[in-house]
Amino acid sequence: MNTKELTKGFFKENPTFIIMLGMCPTLGVTTQVVNALGMGAGVLFVLFFSNVLIAALKNVIPNSVRIPCYIVIIASFVTIVEMVLHAFVPSIYDALGVYLPLIVVNCIILGRAEAFANKNTVGDSALDAIGMGLGFTMSLSLIALIREVFGKGTITLFAIGNWNGVITIPGLYEWPVRVVSLAAGALLLMGYLKAFFQWFSENRKAKGTAK
Repeated sequence: MNTKELTKGFFKENPTFIIMLGMCPTLGVTTQVVNALGMGAGVLFVLFFSNVLIAALKNVIPNSVRIPCYIVIIASFVTIVEMVLHAFVPSIYDALGVYLPLIVVNCIILGRAEAFANKNTVGDSALDAIGMGLGFTMSLSLIALIREVFGKGTITLFAIGNWNGVITIPGLYEWPVRVVSLAAGALLLMGYLKAFFQWFSENRKAKGTAK
């Protein structure tokens, strides 16, 4: 197993904080943790199966129409995600709104299809998809957690039985920092997190070079 392909999406090539892809859904759905988890799971599903199928068909798809073919493949899996969420988790489906169908043209998925799956084996493409998908989910969840905790004083998860899935944070629930939950707060938070991930990535690279 090529572990580098599986782990690079977390720090070295994190799609959100290092490569800076998928900014629209990142800023749009990270108002609650549950929305971030739902979007992350949807992107992971689409990215995995799209990468695998494109890698398997890369020698069959004509080079002149490869991008339209990628979009058709990705759109098929996005449709499956939409139908499943609409049927079984309608609250997440409604919360994600227009960002769900926009997965079709998400830069992360199209980028990995063109830059990786089109040039590598099915196995490596599957590992790349899992790593990038989990890295994207981690990024969304981290941003959403900070925004919701400080901006609303809550942590919203999936409802189970009679539990509504909302955890309240004493102190912050009564006196939240409202700006963190707004678009301006999201952009400011993105800047700080990108700086941290950039520093962490370069620090690891420097230590590796020193060895």
